Amino acid sequence: MPIVLGLDSSTQSVSAVVLDTAAGTIIHEASVSFGEDLPDYGQPSGFMPNGEDGEVHSDPLMWLDGLELLFTRLAESDLDLSQIKAIAGSGQQHGSVYLDHGFADTVQNLDPSKTLKSQALSHLTRQSAPIWMDTSTSNECAEIAKAMGGDAEVCRRSGSIAIERFTGPQIRRFAKMSYDSWELTGVIHLVSSFMASILAGQSVAIDHGDGAGMNLLNLAAGDWDHDLLEATAPGLREKLPPVQPSGTVAGKLSNYFVERFGLSPDCEVVLFSGDNPCSLVGMGASRPGKVVISLGTSDTLFAAMPEARTDPRGYGHAFGNPMGGFMSLICFLNGSLARERVKDELGLDWSDFEKEALAATPAGNEGRLMLPFFGPEITPRVESRDAVYLGWPEGARDPASVVRAVLEGQFLNMKVHSRWLGVDPETIYLTGGASQNDGIAQTVANVFGVPVSRLTVAGSAALGAAMRAAHAACGVALAELENAYCQPEAGSTVTPEDGVREIFDDLEQKWVSALHDSFSETNH
Repeated sequence: MPIVLGLDSSTQSVSAVVLDTAAGTIIHEASVSFGEDLPDYGQPSGFMPNGEDGEVHSDPLMWLDGLELLFTRLAESDLDLSQIKAIAGSGQQHGSVYLDHGFADTVQNLDPSKTLKSQALSHLTRQSAPIWMDTSTSNECAEIAKAMGGDAEVCRRSGSIAIERFTGPQIRRFAKMSYDSWELTGVIHLVSSFMASILAGQSVAIDHGDGAGMNLLNLAAGDWDHDLLEATAPGLREKLPPVQPSGTVAGKLSNYFVERFGLSPDCEVVLFSGDNPCSLVGMGASRPGKVVISLGTSDTLFAAMPEARTDPRGYGHAFGNPMGGFMSLICFLNGSLARERVKDELGLDWSDFEKEALAATPAGNEGRLMLPFFGPEITPRVESRDAVYLGWPEGARDPASVVRAVLEGQFLNMKVHSRWLGVDPETIYLTGGASQNDGIAQTVANVFGVPVSRLTVAGSAALGAAMRAAHAACGVALAELENAYCQPEAGSTVTPEDGVREIFDDLEQKWVSALHDSFSETNH
């Protein structure tokens, strides 16, 4: 069983995890923080501050400096890098890098005596890379949708409506505003395929998982969609790498890393994918039946799907599953910020959520409801306003029932707006800081009616990338990898309480009616 390396090029850092698949252990981890380790770039959070008109860009040369520093640290550790048999990686989704026609030749002949940055610099036709936080392309999204006959058609083909942060609208904006630079551009890479190209010493393909986050890939065909390309920018097909399955082995590792850092010339590079697809693998949920809910600043729900499905309302997204098939991702902006607002307004701490509020109130909250949108929400689309409370006697909103209402409201929202997946969850994996609260885990189990297990997977994107490397290049069975690296915490599983199914079936109907009545204009 081989030793493999997983990389993650995220917004704020580039990280590595090394697996000994024979022992089923993680034998080394390392990370480079762009803000702390590369302060000269002036990007403390991994992107250029104070962008105008919603622009959020990063410097791709900073990513290369980070990658080089990361391998320097790996080489200086106790690891024998020559034992690494395969490498795969993850990149922050939707970011794009614009390069000239000479990039392919240079990357095939990287000089180990020079830095990566110095050799790539002259090939950038756009000095900065728009990333997933960029919201400057509302006009371009509208133009693409209009050309395609509406957002529903864009979603049907690509898995998502035209989204500001997605790559297609970003490409259109660049082509419109920078004609000369657009003409000089020979290839457009995603963060994932750009970094993989450096490692593999060739301009590699874009994988299905990350490619589906561009508003350009036809999900059903698994290839670029001619009409979407035409609606986005002139001559775009010639500037895009081909699309290939995520498990494709791109080739042997570039001699640059062999000579400079002592890796093996036989080490193989697997196509990189996006951070969300890799996290699906790293959390052991790449097969249908397991749903992952991550509780963070924004909450996300993602799951594997056996067939290509799209959200008819356009709230959720469909991507390629790196292990085959498809996956969904649904984002809920009112995540921990909403929970924290309730906590702070009521003068509680997190232990009160479990010990006082949830223990003191019955499941279903005696029919008391909350539409928990304290700010703008994208699932469903509602404008900024305060939460809606229903079912309380006038002036009698006690803190305990408010806490239960915000939690039950959030998870009912997830349940209602994930039905389009066509997958009945067998179990839910809960991750993120709030997942450690037993009362919150119990609420999820009650609302969804299935067991909930807690996962503590630090760096799930890098771990998923390493697992992909072991599976694709070395033939290690996915089940073996999941058994070794993706097991829930011992004793962490909670099951639905007796008698709650009928309670939440009834509450769900009332919640959906309340949503329609309260947000009928903005929810269409």
